Amino acid sequence: MNIIDLGRMEYSAAVETMRTTLQERINGEIPDTLLLCEHDPVYTIGRTRGAQSNVVAPGDVPVIEVSRGGDVTFHGPGQIVGYPIFQLPEHRHDLHGFMGGLEEMMIRTLAHFDVKGVRDDRNTGVWVNGSKIMAIGIGAKRWVTWHGFALNHTVDLDFFRQINPCGMDANLVTRMADHLDPLPNREAVTTIITKELMTWWEDWTAPRG
Repeated sequence: MNIIDLGRMEYSAAVETMRTTLQERINGEIPDTLLLCEHDPVYTIGRTRGAQSNVVAPGDVPVIEVSRGGDVTFHGPGQIVGYPIFQLPEHRHDLHGFMGGLEEMMIRTLAHFDVKGVRDDRNTGVWVNGSKIMAIGIGAKRWVTWHGFALNHTVDLDFFRQINPCGMDANLVTRMADHLDPLPNREAVTTIITKELMTWWEDWTAPRG
């Protein structure tokens, strides 16, 4: 698996990098690849019906329609964003299972830092004490995934108050900084994310007898 940290970059530039990486993976030119990055402030709108109505007062922040599933969310400084460009094997053509794996990876990551993350049966993502700490929205082409997850690390939660994030009340969003003191830095968190993702992926995609 390739792990590429793109650093901070504009969302549209990240999408172009994703598209290129997606096509290269479809063509078999590269192995499964995880792109990590942090974005300049942006609101993105997924394919959920009525998502546009959840953009309440974006102000000067760009609003972009994207090809992932899900509703509206915010990306910006202080988030850890991951885009897994992974080829789902024939025995794992299961996008819901893949999203569940991303949730499991993040639950394990948070547990490493003694934060208890859980699932919500009604909503995707990972939750801490009833508030969402990680959002997920993926797409797929020829069973290769793209788009991915966003973990709130130190992000300014005021940005979420300009929208109804994932169709919810903006107060139902949290971040790692609200639960940890001292707070592990970005590198420490991404190290655990990549370790847990690789562990889960290898197990999930292993041939079944």
